Amino acid sequence: MCGNNMSVPLLADAVTVSGAERETAAVIFLHGLGDTGHSWADALSSIRLPYVKYICPHAPRIPVTLNMKMVMPSWFDLMGLTPDAPEDEAVIKKAAESIKAIIEHEMKNGIPPNRIILGGFSQGGALSLYTALTCQHQLAGIVALSCWLPLHKAFPQAANNGVNKDIAILQCHGEMDPMIPVRFGALTAEKLKSVVTPAKVQFKTYPGVMHSSCPQEMMAVKEFIEKLLPRI
Repeated sequence: MCGNNMSVPLLADAVTVSGAERETAAVIFLHGLGDTGHSWADALSSIRLPYVKYICPHAPRIPVTLNMKMVMPSWFDLMGLTPDAPEDEAVIKKAAESIKAIIEHEMKNGIPPNRIILGGFSQGGALSLYTALTCQHQLAGIVALSCWLPLHKAFPQAANNGVNKDIAILQCHGEMDPMIPVRFGALTAEKLKSVVTPAKVQFKTYPGVMHSSCPQEMMAVKEFIEKLLPRI
């Protein structure tokens, strides 16, 4: 592969699951608060497609207000987990630029943006939604697990000239989630329908599932990836 990973800070130590054959598509997946890219690289390995490259970067370690200022992997600071909680606007925007740099790097290496899916879980899902909707390149889709849309009051105006107006979004949420209640997920799905073509937003809920994933959800993710990133 050509291209220098060192010029994209998040790529330097990201966990990458390479394709078993020529890579014609990529999935960039962002972990949740306090986690690392390793756990989602493992989860995605179980549903991998041989021609898709999976990139799971690690968030920087910062103090998190919600967790008594403890330092942990976090894409941006969290002050609260309600729709009206104050938000870390400057760092959310900066983090989105860091993820866009990964997208640009893959494009330079020959994977077109319409063959790139951006996804994430919880805080990572939130950042993937914000990044994709403000991206200047037309992406294939977004996988948004157990999450919300950050800076939601800025939309639909913040969506970059509607480049991703027709992007497909798979949003999944556990019905027993104590951290980010499923109602918050439903509100997010409604908001997303004001930003992209409403028929493109799928919102799936899973009974009995808390703030985590489940095998049925992972199968839905696999089907979504296969549909949007067919073999070429």
